[in-house]
Amino acid sequence: MKVCIGLSGGVDSSVAALLLKRAGYDVFALFMQNWHDTTGTLHGDCEWEEDRFVAEMVARKIGIPFYFVDLSDEYRKRVVDYMFDEYSKGRTPNPDVLCNREIKFDAFLKTAKKLGADMVATGHYCRKDESTGPDGKPIYHIYAGSDPNKDQSYFLCQLTQEQLSVAMFPIGDIVKPEVRRLAKEADLPSAEKKDSQGICFVGKVDLPTFLQQQLKSVQGSVVEVYDAWYEASEQYRYQKETLQSLLKEGEINMVTSYISEDKGMVTDPGIVNVWDEEKLAALPEEDWLKLSQPLSYDGIRFETETYRSGKKHIKKTRWKENPWGKIVGEHDGAQFYTIGQRKGLNIGGHQDSIFVISTDIADNIIYVGEGHRHKGLSRSVLRIAPDEIHWIREDQPMQVGEIRRYRVRIRYRQPLQEATLLMKENGLYIIFDTPQRGITSGQFAVWYTQDQEMIGSGVI
Repeated sequence: MKVCIGLSGGVDSSVAALLLKRAGYDVFALFMQNWHDTTGTLHGDCEWEEDRFVAEMVARKIGIPFYFVDLSDEYRKRVVDYMFDEYSKGRTPNPDVLCNREIKFDAFLKTAKKLGADMVATGHYCRKDESTGPDGKPIYHIYAGSDPNKDQSYFLCQLTQEQLSVAMFPIGDIVKPEVRRLAKEADLPSAEKKDSQGICFVGKVDLPTFLQQQLKSVQGSVVEVYDAWYEASEQYRYQKETLQSLLKEGEINMVTSYISEDKGMVTDPGIVNVWDEEKLAALPEEDWLKLSQPLSYDGIRFETETYRSGKKHIKKTRWKENPWGKIVGEHDGAQFYTIGQRKGLNIGGHQDSIFVISTDIADNIIYVGEGHRHKGLSRSVLRIAPDEIHWIREDQPMQVGEIRRYRVRIRYRQPLQEATLLMKENGLYIIFDTPQRGITSGQFAVWYTQDQEMIGSGVI
């Protein structure tokens, strides 16, 4: 069997190539260049050239043929243009998921097949299995990687059965330290190379600078939302009362405890909401739609007043005090920010961290809240539109009215969260047992079984 390994110059794909060669496959390496423009990148303008050089040395060391392909036009059209378009609408896309669906397992796969490949392998930390369906046809399963700190199954959540049929993940059963050990033992040139960061094949970027290639900077206000707004909001009261009515017992928990994926720290999630499935099924679609909507803060308005200041009583203008919020700063464009973001706001004078809780693209306003437990950071329900639902297990789609229990994550490295999934005519609803911090439109929600098989995904 002839296998094409997508060799990036990193240690993961290098060890994947090494293991394939040792297993006796007819292996060749293919390095793809997907990006030329270095505007906004933080590591200089020759990073891809260095990666190609290392990849070629790895291929030579292992003793496999090395090829190069430029897919930058496809990448711009199918990943970067989509990314710019999503940000312009105030949504936060995941280019790495799109890169795998549109480039690695499509454009790259086609190139590999032209070179004679039967299968394509990558250095992803995930596992693949195969079974036989009732019709005698194969069913391909994809599981989380064995290394919980490096599981990359999330990035493959949009793959199809056809794509999985020709995919191989040689290091899915190996933990990262063992990958490093194998690379050093084999004296691979990539053994000490640091893991890549940032946008797939673009690299580490200053996101606002990168986005400013197509999106204009327009100065706007940063509004801090106070707790009093939630006490007065009909939308928040409706969501709280409706969610309370769906419980089996107890008081509804609307705010999550803090979870930090970056630090690998998970605190007590707090009170777990136990849902009554009969009540979930009986709730009308229009109520589910309202429950899944992000809170809207456009009712917070500010008026100016004049006053006299100093000994000379100079006339000045200031904002009137508002019990619901305060203008606390300025920004260069609401489209450059995402829900849950705390870096880059440059707002001082607060005891706790400030987080973005909402962005209003039409009026160019960013709404923020203080503290990890700010009410605006948490949501319990999200919706995936019918045309955005993707079943990896094509043999297990949910029917309208069906309810299932799955474990869900809404971003890479997030610990899997217990949730109930409910299929309605107007979309798939995910109801979490504990409220989630920073649910963001445009990101992917991915659902897994208890044994960590990835079943499906969809755009929030």
